Amino acid sequence: MTGDQTAQVMAAVMMLVLVGSSLAARRLPIGQAARMIAGWLLIFAVVLVGYSYRFELNQVVRRVTGDLLGERGQTVGDTLRVPMAPDGHFWVRAQVNGEDVRFLIDSGATTTAVSMRTAEAANVTVDRGGFPVAINTANGVVEARSGRIARLTLGPIQSRDLGVVVAEAFGDTDVLGMNFLSSLKGWRVEGQTLVLEPHKPGKGDSGSD
Repeated sequence: MTGDQTAQVMAAVMMLVLVGSSLAARRLPIGQAARMIAGWLLIFAVVLVGYSYRFELNQVVRRVTGDLLGERGQTVGDTLRVPMAPDGHFWVRAQVNGEDVRFLIDSGATTTAVSMRTAEAANVTVDRGGFPVAINTANGVVEARSGRIARLTLGPIQSRDLGVVVAEAFGDTDVLGMNFLSSLKGWRVEGQTLVLEPHKPGKGDSGSD
């Protein structure tokens, strides 16, 4: 049992002791007290399970939210059409080495950037031995590591061996930059829709950067 799990169990035990003491002070009938204790046990169990699987549940919530907001885009012919989000940006759901990742598409970013947590979850190859690179962000200059995404899938688009930069300082925002957009046959904004056009099979490799 880890320290985090031990703390969870101790907190649950303390809450049960408090509830038990409160019921004992009220001197309720045994049957009523037993039902109340069972109810509290169920509540604690749900909270404990929810906390233990909070990261997995967060992924599920983010995936469902992305589907509702159209972040997976719509494949029309050979193109992927991504609707503008309420915040005025274009967000997409992509598969990075099989892992579901939410990206902000930013033509102002030279290189695709992912957080260290995303890189670890998606098995992105990170060059930890080389010199870090300086990246200009909205919060100032941060140090990042170079990396490579072996396979990125975005609707009909397949990108391989895509260069990225990786840093803890990127937080929860992963960005698809110009090195990804320039690997496509073309991209454009039509009204409030971003249109991504991949290379057709045999006429180029969308994974080059």
